[in-house]
Amino acid sequence: MVRVRFAPSPTGPLHIGGVRTCLYNYLFAKQHGGKLLLRIEDTDQTRFVSGAEEYIIESFKWLGITFDEGVHIGGKHAPYKQSERMHIYKQYADKLIENGWAYYAFDTPEELEIKRKEAETEKKTFQYDMNTRNSMRNSLSLSLEETTKRLQGNYVVRFKYPENIEILIQDLIRGEVKINSQLLDDKVLFKSDGLPTYHLANVVDDHLMEITHVIRGEEWLPSAPLHVMLYKAFEWEAPHFAHLPLLLKPDGNGKLSKRDGDRLGFPVFPLQWKDQNTGEISSGYRESGYLPEAVNNFLALLGWNPGTEEEVMNRKQLISRFSLDKVSKSGAKFDLDKAKWFNHYYIQQKSNKELVEIFAQQLAEKKIHLNIDKIEKAVALVKERLYFTTDFWNQSAFLFQIPETYNPEVVKKRWKEDTPDQLHHMIEIFSSVSPFDKTIAHDKVIAFIQENQLNMGQIMNCLRLCLVGDSKGPDLFEIIDFIGVEETIHRIRMAIEKV
Repeated sequence: MVRVRFAPSPTGPLHIGGVRTCLYNYLFAKQHGGKLLLRIEDTDQTRFVSGAEEYIIESFKWLGITFDEGVHIGGKHAPYKQSERMHIYKQYADKLIENGWAYYAFDTPEELEIKRKEAETEKKTFQYDMNTRNSMRNSLSLSLEETTKRLQGNYVVRFKYPENIEILIQDLIRGEVKINSQLLDDKVLFKSDGLPTYHLANVVDDHLMEITHVIRGEEWLPSAPLHVMLYKAFEWEAPHFAHLPLLLKPDGNGKLSKRDGDRLGFPVFPLQWKDQNTGEISSGYRESGYLPEAVNNFLALLGWNPGTEEEVMNRKQLISRFSLDKVSKSGAKFDLDKAKWFNHYYIQQKSNKELVEIFAQQLAEKKIHLNIDKIEKAVALVKERLYFTTDFWNQSAFLFQIPETYNPEVVKKRWKEDTPDQLHHMIEIFSSVSPFDKTIAHDKVIAFIQENQLNMGQIMNCLRLCLVGDSKGPDLFEIIDFIGVEETIHRIRMAIEKV
């Protein structure tokens, strides 16, 4: 059975690139009838951020990405949080030592810094590897007696690469990746305080949790040789690896960052995040008015395509069409306009009834309480103008409150000396249609304009200005029908007085 995992570290808000990685794992698992696990990798407690784990779980709940096992739901391989698995890792570090795949190192941070500076003076870069390990303070260079003595103090366990071998990584996206062990440093796997590093914990957990495919970002590609060698050292069958392309800035120059989002005005996190140290609030897709369906569809196409011109795909279609061989090797540029387009599309696909719940909540926050039918009618009037669910109020405020200002450009262009007189005629027409019927009112207004050879654009725009405060908005007679004749007349009189 296909078993994949998403394994974030709780070091802050979840980047949208991480969301895409999890989405690809989800699509791959579902397509193959497999399982998706959520594992929290929190071995580095110095970078732990309170609330980050809960944020990650809430993000996927909003996006509708479900897990089969994980830190929040349990499963046969629990616990799924590395800080609760610390008792597991030492035995595997010991096994590597016993089999000659690792060694103890006792070099202090100060000694390592001296080595780095010495290398800098020679315009070189110091690396703890097969070329330098025998000149360092470790169990390879020290006697057994001295090593045993030093194990009472601080130490680390380093991986011991074989000399001058070609390490092959069969990547499902990039093909064969080859690197010589001479170029690699002996990474730290375990520390005397009982804490494993990411590399050891990651590989051990993937093996114990029976992960068959490791699908992750390309930033982990440099770690892949070590992970492949660890599987070899433990004599375990390695999973299939697939390293996804980076999400790039809109101009394609470099990895997409929070700073880019702040600068260009779009979120890079799924949900809003408040930094507990600085109080800074970062925007999220949910709070910015995106629908989860749109985010999933948009993200899926950032680095993958189905091989056709098809773009709009629901979850079922994404699952059936997704394949790793159609994932690009090169980075994918973030396209804000495309994200907006997708969101607009999915809003239009929602029924008015589905959108009522969202809009009703926004109205309630403004102390406006209407019956569902009335709210649904408002939704119908402005829906096609929405790019975000947060646009509801901006696009419909005039339905609920009289304009406080009038667009000066429209006033200058449309409001003439005889406009008040013409508007009074409009009042007479609306008052005469009883009970009010928008079609009859419309026909009477048109007839009046034509019979008196008046300027259609001037009158209609001025009438809209009175009701909306601008020259934009849905059908004028739909607005009148919504707010009522009495309110319409009141607004016309207010505008005449103010303008």
